[in-house]
Amino acid sequence: MIHMNYSSTARAGDLAQLVGLTHKQFVLTLKTGGDFQSHRGVLKHDDLIGKPWGSHVFSHTGAPFFLLQPSISDLLNDLPRTTQILYPKDIGYILIQMSVASGQTVMEAGTGSGSMTIALASAVGAEGKVISYEQKQDVQNLARKNIERLGLASRVDFKLRDIQEGLDEADADAFFLDVQNPYNYIGQVRAALKPGGFFGTLLPTFNQVEKTLNSLKKYNFAFVEVCELLLRYYKPDPHRIRPTDRMVAHTGFLMFARKIEPGSDPRGIELANEVGMEEET
Repeated sequence: MIHMNYSSTARAGDLAQLVGLTHKQFVLTLKTGGDFQSHRGVLKHDDLIGKPWGSHVFSHTGAPFFLLQPSISDLLNDLPRTTQILYPKDIGYILIQMSVASGQTVMEAGTGSGSMTIALASAVGAEGKVISYEQKQDVQNLARKNIERLGLASRVDFKLRDIQEGLDEADADAFFLDVQNPYNYIGQVRAALKPGGFFGTLLPTFNQVEKTLNSLKKYNFAFVEVCELLLRYYKPDPHRIRPTDRMVAHTGFLMFARKIEPGSDPRGIELANEVGMEEET
C-alpha cells in the first residue's frame, strides 16, 4: 500500500510532505538519521519523526515549513516523468465512471510515467490487481520505480508489448486505454474485458474521438459517453473571493463505454446509446 500513516504523528517510513510559505512542496520518505536539504536549509528527519501532522517546523536557517501527509494528488504531481501524466481532475472521474473498486482486476495500456497506474493500484486495494501494458522499456522502467517508491509494486503486473499483438488476459473488470490511436485497439480491449466490462480512454482531439466512436460501434460497445472536465480555482480569501489566474482547462476528451453482447435486434447498440441520450435531455 502507499506507506501513509493514519495515526496523528509522523513515523519512520512514512511519506511526508514539507510545504513552505510560498507553497513550494517537497515529498520525502522519513528515515531515521536522514536529512532533508533545500536552498532554505536542512531539516533532520529525526526532528520530524514523532511530530503531529500539521506541525510548523523550521530548517536550521529558521525557514518555516508545514509537515503534512501528501494526498494522492500531491504524489501524482510530484512524479518523475518523461511523458505527460493524466491530471488528478480527470483521474478521479475516470475511477468513478469505470467503477474501479477493491478486489477488481483492471487493465491499462500505455503505462507512461505511471500516474494512472498508481491511482488504479490504490483503488483496487491489496486484493486487486492492475495489469499494465507498455511498449517502451525505458518508460516502463521509470513507471516501475515510481510505483515501487509508493509501495504498490505487489498490486501491478507490468507487460512489455505492443498491444496490437494481443493481450494475455480475459474477463477484466475495466480497461483504460491511454495510447495515441485507441481506435486501432478496441478489438483487443473487447477480448480482454468481461461481459459488461468498463472501457475508458482520454483523447486530445475531435478527429480521434470520431474514429474511436466508430470503432466502439464496430466492436459492440454501448452506453458511450464523451465529455471533458474543466477545473477553475478561486482565491480562498473571505474578503476578496474571485477566480485565480490559473485554470486547468481542456486536457482531453474523456470517453467511456460498456462491452455488451449483440442480440437478435441489429439496432441493439443504437438503442442502448439512445437510452443514454434520452436521460440527458
